[in-house]
Amino acid sequence: MRFLLDAEQRAFSDSLNSILGAADTPSAVRDWSRGEHVRGRALWSRIAEAGVFALAVPEGYEGLGPRPVELAVAFVELGRHAVPGPLVETVAAAVLLTDLPDPGPAKRLLPALASGEAMATLAWQAPYALDGDVATTRLALTQQGLLLSPGHGSVRPSLDPARRLTPLESGGELLGRDPVTARALAYARLTTAAQALGVGHALLDRTVAHVGQRTQFGVSIGSFQAVKHRLADVRIGLEFARPLLFGAALTMAAADVAAAKVTACEAAYAAARAALQLHGAIGYTAEYDLSLWLTKARALRTAWGAPDVCRADVLGARARPQW
Repeated sequence: MRFLLDAEQRAFSDSLNSILGAADTPSAVRDWSRGEHVRGRALWSRIAEAGVFALAVPEGYEGLGPRPVELAVAFVELGRHAVPGPLVETVAAAVLLTDLPDPGPAKRLLPALASGEAMATLAWQAPYALDGDVATTRLALTQQGLLLSPGHGSVRPSLDPARRLTPLESGGELLGRDPVTARALAYARLTTAAQALGVGHALLDRTVAHVGQRTQFGVSIGSFQAVKHRLADVRIGLEFARPLLFGAALTMAAADVAAAKVTACEAAYAAARAALQLHGAIGYTAEYDLSLWLTKARALRTAWGAPDVCRADVLGARARPQW
């Protein structure tokens, strides 16, 4: 099946690409990794003004959604430009709040998430949350239920320097005792997959440009058959992931989303490995911008469900009888 974006969706994608392309996101990412959030917050506000976070918030709470296809379109561009911050976590938090039996917390918290005034993070049955030091809405999914954490602990480093981990303080306001989590997990995996697809395309584009400039034996290494074949394999992997991503955005079935997540993340990881090999030693240096996408590809691969977990979810859904 071939999925094509309509004119409005293409315009939305192009608009985000223009906004992010003019924003010097590598500098914002490096600042973010040092705990300096001024550029990142400004970038967050511009993304919110474009309506990205409103796509996860229902119209009844001053949003535009839920619109998973448009969210996937947006997150491909966010990944392409390596935008920092708890992007996926804000979407997952919005869905969790929407699905609470008591609409009170949603009415209070969702409008600010949709507008970009607030930034959310979420500890998903784990002690750590992403960017808890900068998020204004800190949610923790615990055995008690969904809690609004009052604060955070010290920042811990992670594989991706721009994905900073913080433990959330225990206690806080109990928003719901038995929150529905399935839909929030599906949205988190979908947007992670879209982000990974964008990261993979960015890695491929940068590698193609590099092998066209780097020479060996008097010719560009991009003219070598082995290099062409390696990059062709990367392109095929990314192109195969794309219809799975947008197909999952149409159905939002758990198995479809898990399949899209594992396929897109594995394609991005393959792009990262090829990029590292073909760039040579310079690809290992943190000062070179390529590293911003390399580390993100590796981190997204295991975020919100490692490959074996997502594969098990797909196989489990197929094993269940269809009545």
